[in-house]
Amino acid sequence: MNEHDFGACRLFVEADLAEGRFVELSHQQDHYLRHVLRLASGRELRAFNGRDGEWLARLLEERKRSARLELIRMVRPQTAAGDLHLLFAPLKQARLDYMVQKAVEMGASRLVPVITRYTQVTKLNETRLRANIIEAAEQCGILSLPDAHSPLPLAKAVSALEHDRLLIFCDEAADRADPLRALARVKRGPLAVLIGPEGGFAEEERRALLDRPSTLRLCLGPRIMRADTAAVAALALVQASLGDWNVGEM
Repeated sequence: MNEHDFGACRLFVEADLAEGRFVELSHQQDHYLRHVLRLASGRELRAFNGRDGEWLARLLEERKRSARLELIRMVRPQTAAGDLHLLFAPLKQARLDYMVQKAVEMGASRLVPVITRYTQVTKLNETRLRANIIEAAEQCGILSLPDAHSPLPLAKAVSALEHDRLLIFCDEAADRADPLRALARVKRGPLAVLIGPEGGFAEEERRALLDRPSTLRLCLGPRIMRADTAAVAALALVQASLGDWNVGEM
């Protein structure tokens, strides 16, 4: 059983999912389905919660309260989440929204905001962060939502990584070696990608990162990228070389 319908409407819900169960929708979800997507009562869609797989569901309209879903059958069993962390310096809201949505689409399994010396945005709207994660997950077909961490100082976030997790440290000041060749020499295993702020890393931060075992300093090419663009580029390189895009060698 693995019915992946790329055109189906998908909705993330918090409730447990099982055959014959009914899921009450929030007013926001009710408005989205009935007034934004204009789904009529009886219309089928897909529901998932990150734990119980994906379910075919039927929208049931209620006159005096929000609509609810009737769960019909499982169409995709739950799969294990990936193991790719993204550590990033927070950005202004519009660019942060973009980065978070694309990181989810690119397969990041954990999002960790880090505060560096040159980070300009130090406060994060965690409710909006989660909303962006859910929206991207609904649209890109994944079954597990990435974990989202509260902001941490860079040193603390890096020290919290497992010793064997390779930290791919994207640095515009690195030598312009071929990033694909550099990644080709790396042994597969748990990964983390670090994207710094628009102002780059301080020298003491670079030294501390390079002193960490299992760290690869990577240049993303001859042009200076915005941080949100760098995140997408780095995740694409990693997924193509070491991740779930490289299906031929998995």
